[in-house]
This record gives sequence, structure tokens and C-alpha cells, in this order.
Amino acid sequence: MSFDDKDLFKEAMEDVTPLKNCANILWLKSPPTHYPRQKMADLLLDNPLVSGFINIVPLETPLEYKAEGIQQGVLDKLRLGKYPLDASLNLLRQPVETCRQSLYRFMLEARRDNLRNVLIIHGKGRDDEAHANIVRSYVFRWLQQFAEVQAFCCAQPKHGGSGACYVGLKKSHQARLDNRERHAKRSR
Repeated sequence: MSFDDKDLFKEAMEDVTPLKNCANILWLKSPPTHYPRQKMADLLLDNPLVSGFINIVPLETPLEYKAEGIQQGVLDKLRLGKYPLDASLNLLRQPVETCRQSLYRFMLEARRDNLRNVLIIHGKGRDDEAHANIVRSYVFRWLQQFAEVQAFCCAQPKHGGSGACYVGLKKSHQARLDNRERHAKRSR
């Protein structure tokens, strides 16, 4: 890096505040029990998330998706941050392929641990061609590939704003049975 490059970098970064303790995954619930390493490694080899050509989502277009049959009220509550977060995944400043693998692993673990609401931090760039916006565009595409994803949208400013998204996941079959049983007891 030449002297001019260092000055330009310092100038561009002068209003940036470093993140503290920036681990990739922050579990907000108790740590899950993990699959044996070999089984998780086998699952990752079968990662179906596409990695080819991507249509860039313009910065001014908020990330938002609602699966067929999901009520608008669910998306509205998600957008307002009304659901408690179970975990988050930080994809900031990582290569696209690393983001692809990390997101796939994270979603497998979320399914296994019956998580309902997660936060994906993808970052935001200053222009449409910025790396963060390319990752953001891939995240938009990838999340729609998971059958468990009911809806996703931009996060509230306290959780990263347009640089992150809330993801609402379907209840597991066991969680639906537990919920049905709990409500049946109430009506007796």
C-alpha cells in the first residue's frame, strides 16, 4: 500500500467504529449440542445454495420476502423486531464462498435446534457493486432456497438496519405438536 493509499484508506475509515468481539455466530440461547463433526462435514458437501451469476439487488431496494401462505402480519411483526432473536450470523467482510458455507451451516444448525427467529448480518456498501451489497444480494437469493424460511426483512437500526435481516423460520414438527398440546390443556 503506498503512502497515498494509506491516507485514502484512513480518510474513508475515519467515521467507522470498530465492532467489539466480532465472532461469526452469536448464540442468544444456550449453546446447542452439535452433530459429530463428520456428519456436519458430509452435510456441507451437499450445499445446494447457488453460487453462480447473481442479479444485484439495488441498495435502495429493501430485502424482503414472504413465503406463500404467510400472513402479512407475520412479516410486519418481523420487520418491527417484535420476535425474540435466537441466534445471529455475521457475514461481514467474508468472501462469498465462505458466506455461502457459513449460511448453509448456520441454517442447518438452526433447523436442528428448532430456532424460530435469527439475524443475518451481511453489511451494506456505498454503491451497488460493493462487496457487501454483492453478499447482500446472494443472501437474498440463498434465504429463499430454504424451505424453513417463512419470511425475512431488513432489521431494525439497533440490529444493523439495512446491513442485516431478520429471518423467521417455520416451527419444527415437534414444536407444532408441543404448541397444540399446550393450547389444548388451556382450553380444558
